[in-house]
Amino acid sequence: MKILAVQNRMGIGDTIIFLPFIKALFEKYNSPISLLVKESSKADQYLHQTNYIDKIITLERDKNNNKHKGFIGSFNLIKDLKKENFEKIFIFNSSLRFNLIARLSGISKIYQYPLFQKTDQHIIDTPKKFFIDKINLKVRGDPEIQIDNSIILDSIKKFNINKDETNILLGIGGSGPTKRVPSKIFLSVIEKISKTKNCKFFLATGKNNEEQIILNEILNSKFKNICFPLDNFSIKETLPIIKNCNLSICNDSSFSHLSAALGIKTITLMVDTPIIYGNYNSRMFPIIPEGVETVNHHTDGKEKINPEKVFKKVIEILN
Repeated sequence: MKILAVQNRMGIGDTIIFLPFIKALFEKYNSPISLLVKESSKADQYLHQTNYIDKIITLERDKNNNKHKGFIGSFNLIKDLKKENFEKIFIFNSSLRFNLIARLSGISKIYQYPLFQKTDQHIIDTPKKFFIDKINLKVRGDPEIQIDNSIILDSIKKFNINKDETNILLGIGGSGPTKRVPSKIFLSVIEKISKTKNCKFFLATGKNNEEQIILNEILNSKFKNICFPLDNFSIKETLPIIKNCNLSICNDSSFSHLSAALGIKTITLMVDTPIIYGNYNSRMFPIIPEGVETVNHHTDGKEKINPEKVFKKVIEILN
């Protein structure tokens, strides 16, 4: 049976959060599921070896590639989907456009969120109710990204990973400036951990100028010899490195979602995003700013993360 799932949210984290629902479809219908996702999801970089994923189809609607944008683009997408002969489609949004595209693509079974109800859709509760209402399926479990064991072992040699050390991923980047915890806080955490553990830290971030400033402040510190930057590697190349880590400490960034989905216990530094993005996975351990009871948009707490709290959680997890 050929099944398509449509998840058209923007980011990596949004796509990873939906993986338990995709896996549940795979288990129910005993068939890998194809995904229709935006290019910004970068799904091909981290789902290429996951056995419950079949084909990844990119929704081409950005300024560089607008094949599927607008009225003509809808017909291009219909042509692309017709070639695949999908029998069922699960649409994780309330868009009339996707409903019509599914019908005109000849897909006989269409399951979708209620039309015209885009507001107040909870990222986890809404799809859970959707599956219960439509196919009587309760979804449990954490997102799971799979990676071949031989690649994990190869990365040990390639990146000189010493398994006798405590290897820690530091996700120091972030999609926005309010999510990026300052380097001084990470440096304090590094100092506290390195006094008790023989460590190596892998620094995960993007190429944004502000992210690079944080990276360079850490690399130019007295801890430069135990820090390894990952900004020149693709997501696909970083996956086996993350998988070899004992622990991750991440801003609310793609690396927190990737790390937890790879099965690595991940401390999430939640400073300006709803807490659900940092605790939906049982492997996530959120730390929130001092002086607040919870976090949301506009909390602006990046300066208020207590390094001592992070350190205590690290020791708790490692022990």
